[in-house]
Amino acid sequence: MSLTRESGKPRRFDDAGGRETRMTDETAPTCGEHHVSKVWRPTTFEYSEEGVSIRVPDIYAWVCPEDGEASFTPDTVDELIATVRELLEPAKRARERRSIPTEYIVSIN
Repeated sequence: MSLTRESGKPRRFDDAGGRETRMTDETAPTCGEHHVSKVWRPTTFEYSEEGVSIRVPDIYAWVCPEDGEASFTPDTVDELIATVRELLEPAKRARERRSIPTEYIVSIN
């Protein structure tokens, strides 16, 4: 993925796989704790519930360069919530039946 910034506004480019990354048209937000501009870059979203952990890598967000705290866009949050809901139940069922595999990696290209 190639990113450039002009006037503090990120632009969208295709990555090698032909996917587009949607970016906001707003200027970079400021981290309230560190008072520095956040950077638009990929990060990993992580969620845990009842012993089940879900990690979604390479999700673009506004990230504080000081501590890595990510702020996701509303559209991304909606998609992440839907994804987590879809993955939690099957993972809990696999845990209940004491499935041998304990980690699953699923990619959608």
